[in-house]
Amino acid sequence: MCTQKDIGELFLEKPDELVLAYDDIIQHIQHWKPFSQGASVHSIIVTSKKAWLIIKPMKKELDVKFYTDQPIASDRIKKITEYRNKFAHHIRISDPMQVDQEVFALLRDGFNYSIQE
Repeated sequence: MCTQKDIGELFLEKPDELVLAYDDIIQHIQHWKPFSQGASVHSIIVTSKKAWLIIKPMKKELDVKFYTDQPIASDRIKKITEYRNKFAHHIRISDPMQVDQEVFALLRDGFNYSIQE
């Protein structure tokens, strides 16, 4: 069962850089429709037809996780885990300067996967 929280609560006592990086991500991807977001106990869940992006504010980094049907090779991806014929890709971001076109291209792959039938 998910517990609803305010997204701002997840950033309490976190570095300002994490808030700025999160804002940069959301400002860009909110134009990809359908779009909605909400917070659970430790994470922000972004959905289209289904949950496709999970952002977890950690002590000094954002763990940004998205799914695709194939593993993606990129130096930006810290870890890939397979779950039932899909792959979870984790990107770690500690500074808004790391939120760049390469990150948006990777996230777009995750969004495109989420809207497939």
